Amino acid sequence: MEIRNSLWYTITMKTEILEMRDASFSEEDMQRAGELIRNGELVAFPTETVYGLGGDALNKDASGKIYAAKGRPSDNPLIVHIAEFSALERIVKSVPKKAKQLAEAFWPGPLTMCFYKSDVVPDETTGGLPTVGVRMPNHPVALGFIKAAGGYIAAPSANTSGRPSPTLAEHVYEDMNGRIPLILDGGAVGIGIESTIVDFTGEQISILRPGYITKEMLEEVLGEEVVVDPAVNGVSKDAKPKAPGMKYRHYAPKAELYIVEGRTPTQVAEKMAELAKQALATGKRCGIMITEENFTAFSGLKAEEGLILKSLGHEGDESSVAKALYRVLREFDEEQVDIIYSEGFGESGVGQAVMNRLIRAAGHKIIREASYNEEKG
Repeated sequence: MEIRNSLWYTITMKTEILEMRDASFSEEDMQRAGELIRNGELVAFPTETVYGLGGDALNKDASGKIYAAKGRPSDNPLIVHIAEFSALERIVKSVPKKAKQLAEAFWPGPLTMCFYKSDVVPDETTGGLPTVGVRMPNHPVALGFIKAAGGYIAAPSANTSGRPSPTLAEHVYEDMNGRIPLILDGGAVGIGIESTIVDFTGEQISILRPGYITKEMLEEVLGEEVVVDPAVNGVSKDAKPKAPGMKYRHYAPKAELYIVEGRTPTQVAEKMAELAKQALATGKRCGIMITEENFTAFSGLKAEEGLILKSLGHEGDESSVAKALYRVLREFDEEQVDIIYSEGFGESGVGQAVMNRLIRAAGHKIIREASYNEEKG
């Protein structure tokens, strides 16, 4: 009943956008946003990764409102955002030495660490788990907002559940208009995909979700191997997810999305052009996501026929791909395409995070160019 009431309440309120696109935002505006959180309301805010949907992490009712506003399953844990390292001690049972090393290297920044939670963190915030994910975002608006709100903000991405995460305040408004009272507009985010999640509650330090902070970067700081959880690119229907994004389909556009893989970028582009031609012949509007270097493969196809070609950045620069990914998926929604084909990417460095998001957005639908398929066996 509580969640139903909060959902009814959130979908009938007026949503205001408060511009904070430079460092000159007023303390009065920040305190106003913080007061909403202290009163149990929700506020969307920018981080360096994606926009977050924030509520008081220590208030179980606020966490319930987050789940309701997003339409998010309540067993999908929320990440707690802090603005000072000292705040960590109150919400976790202990902080391992290795975690302090990572905090010194990457906080504030796009790294979430999982610990056993203290009793002050309600089960509603952690999806019923005994663990909690914590991060310190690297964004002046986020840090000011967290401090003004009392120091502990639970925040998933500020989109309705399953949709591409928002990288602009306008994206948040598309999904949350009428559901929350306030959006803090900090402009376009810098990274474009969610934080790396590292787990300190298992036998080995492990990655639960890849992100901008890569496996290699973590190992360089720690001086030891960091394993990747086998569920990172899988879908578990039964197990409780230890971190956001491990159980349910995420980041998905409205159209059917397929990833196309092959031995070389040229072969991938040619296969995508072939698939696009087939889709256009049946009257479908077809979206293509590909790096700029491979646009020439589509020179024989025309936009008037229903082809929409979008750049994901440059070949070999997965950081540019990460920044463009969710924006492009949302643009395809606006342009009402029927089917999308995306180039696949290498799974080293940031590429692993890009492919993780693409695979989940596509629901694991991958098309392999024939010779590549034969090579794979």
